Amino acid sequence: MEYRRLGQTGLEISTIGLGTNNFGGRMDYDATKKVLNQTMEEGINFIDCANTYGGGKSEEFIGKALGKNRQEMIIATKAGAGLGPPGTPITGPNQRGATRHHIMQQAELSLKRLDTDYIDLFYMHRWDPDTPIEETMRALDDLVHSGKVRYLGCSNYTAWQMVEAIWAARANNLYNYCCIQNEYSLVSRDVEREVAPVSERYGVSVIPFFPLASGFLTGKYAQGEEPPEGTRFASSPNMGNRYLTEANWSLLGKLQSFSGERGHSVAELAFAWLLGSPVVPSVIAGATKPEQVTANAKAAEWQLSAEEMAEIREML
Repeated sequence: MEYRRLGQTGLEISTIGLGTNNFGGRMDYDATKKVLNQTMEEGINFIDCANTYGGGKSEEFIGKALGKNRQEMIIATKAGAGLGPPGTPITGPNQRGATRHHIMQQAELSLKRLDTDYIDLFYMHRWDPDTPIEETMRALDDLVHSGKVRYLGCSNYTAWQMVEAIWAARANNLYNYCCIQNEYSLVSRDVEREVAPVSERYGVSVIPFFPLASGFLTGKYAQGEEPPEGTRFASSPNMGNRYLTEANWSLLGKLQSFSGERGHSVAELAFAWLLGSPVVPSVIAGATKPEQVTANAKAAEWQLSAEEMAEIREML
């Protein structure tokens, strides 16, 4: 497993990170522990979570399963979205957002669920238009100074929102964001318009989520056929409509030819291509079985040449 530095920090994270959105929902504790054990076996040290995943169960399972191995792992979690059991709406004031109240409250709850006294990387899950950015950044800075959080990141921000936060922190001499986590894949490349250039300019890493386009790039779907039962697109037709377009099917055919000629799958190409970006140190990939963790780790071994990257760019 290769390790790269996160943003302009000295922190080294594995090129493949483990997404844990399924923990506590689709996966019980025993299944979670098996996946986490395989994660450590593969040398993956970067675990991505959020206070909302599994209604809080994801963090609980991670804390319980890691036990004495916690010091070896880099745990990222998030605040900002409302917390409740899966399918339960959030009601009442102050249950979401980037206020000092919500940030401090959710950080303490995450620490308790993770059974740890510090969070390695703490994200703001999304931009809050109703809270002054200075309030958000000062609250996050206080968490770092208290020792409860070590590094800061943002998720689902636009480029201008990230710059607003960066300059608010600079102007007030506060700890700053070192990374941004947004959707990024071979078929979802909005990041390249503004977020990636801004990230490169300010030394902020891009951590992609949905690198396999919610399964579209794994080959589990067939053009003209209904999504298989149990897949993400079967349960979320609107999400499927985003990806199952004529343009994406055409691109997928080209990507299959490209990767097949080199003895690889499109899924492996999806990881290799993202890791070929100068602003991407790690790619978040979920797994429900240990063998999926192994496959994700193996995919990171493929390093595309400059010529191959250029050829893919022409396809895109």
